[in-house]
Amino acid sequence: MSEWLRRGILAGTWPVGDRLPTEQQLVRSTGYSLNTVRRGVDDLVADGLVERRQGAGTFVMLQRRSGPRGRVNIGVMLPGTSQYFPTVLQGVSEALTQAGASLQLASYAYRPEREDDCIERLLAAEVDGLLLVPTLAGLTDPGHRVRQLGRLPVPVVMLERSLPELGPADRSEYVCSDHEGGAYDAVQHLHRLGHRRIALLLRDQSATRFGVHAGHRRAASDLDLPTLPVLRADADQWRRTRAEGVLDALLAQHATAALVFGDSEATLLLNAARRRGIAVPEELALVSYDDETADIADVPLTAVSPPKHRIGRMAAEILLQRLAEGAECPLHQVRLRPELVVRESCGAALDSGPLHLEISEHS
Repeated sequence: MSEWLRRGILAGTWPVGDRLPTEQQLVRSTGYSLNTVRRGVDDLVADGLVERRQGAGTFVMLQRRSGPRGRVNIGVMLPGTSQYFPTVLQGVSEALTQAGASLQLASYAYRPEREDDCIERLLAAEVDGLLLVPTLAGLTDPGHRVRQLGRLPVPVVMLERSLPELGPADRSEYVCSDHEGGAYDAVQHLHRLGHRRIALLLRDQSATRFGVHAGHRRAASDLDLPTLPVLRADADQWRRTRAEGVLDALLAQHATAALVFGDSEATLLLNAARRRGIAVPEELALVSYDDETADIADVPLTAVSPPKHRIGRMAAEILLQRLAEGAECPLHQVRLRPELVVRESCGAALDSGPLHLEISEHS
C-alpha cells in the first residue's frame, strides 16, 4: 500500500501540497482493508513524505535532500498534472532516474499566483536545478518574468515556454515544441489533399495558440490560400450546446477543412457536424492539435502530436549537463518539430494505413 502511494506521489497524482484521499476513500478505490490503508499511510508519515494535519487531512510534503550530498536533486514545477504534462514528466523522470538524480515535483494548478510559492518550496528542498513551466501568456512584460527566473540561485531550464519575440536578446534556456512548424505541416497536409479554404479554430487562454496561429498564417501565405478569419472560443463556448454555433461560424467561411486546437474542441466540432448531417471527412476535413485523445474520437482525428516525452527527457538532460559543466556548457534553446499523425478525419487514411511525418530537431 505504501509503495503504491509513493508511486502516485512521484507520478504527480498527488503533487506537493495536495491532500491525499481519506482513508475510507483509499479503502474503496484500492480494495485494501482499513488497517492496511492506515499502515501504508503511517509508513509515509514516518518517512516524512506526508503529514497529517488535525481536522484537515493528510498532505504531500516536499522532501529535503537525503543521502550523500553528491546526488543531484532536481525540482520540477508544472501548471497541472493532467493532460499533456504527465507525458512530459515521464520523460523528465526517466532521464533523472537513469542519471541517479532525484526529483521534487510541485504544481500550481494553473493558478499563476501560486508559482512563486512553488518555486520557494522547491528551493527550500535544496534542489540543484529547476525545470519550470511558468505562465508567460497574458503578462504585461513576460520578458521581465523570464529574467526574474534567470536570477534564481540555481540553473533553470524552461519546458514548453519561450519568448521568440525577444530574438537574440533572449538568454533563457528552454526546450519547446515548434508549434508554428506543427501547424504549418497540418495546413500543408490539408492543402495536398485538395483543400484551399482551411479554417483555424483556437482555444483562448493558452500559450500554444500563438505558435499555432503563426504556423497557420505562414502556411496560408506560402500556399496563397484565402485569408479566413480566425475563430476563437473559450472553454464554455466549446460545450456541446455551443459547438453548433462554432460550426455555423466555420460554415459561414465556406471552409472545407479546419485545424482545431485542441482535441476536445475538435471532438465537439466533429460531433456537432455529424448531428447536422455533415460527413467527416467527406464534407469537412479536420485536423486536431495536441493528440492527447484524438485517437478515441468517433471518427479518429488526424492530429499534430508534440513530442512531449522527448521534451521532458531532453530538458532534464540539458539541466544535468549544465550542472556538470557549469559556465562551459553552451546555452541550449531547443525546438522540436511535432509529428503529424494521420487518421481518418482528414480523408488521407481512408484507403491506407496511418502516415507519420518525421520529427525534426534544431537548436
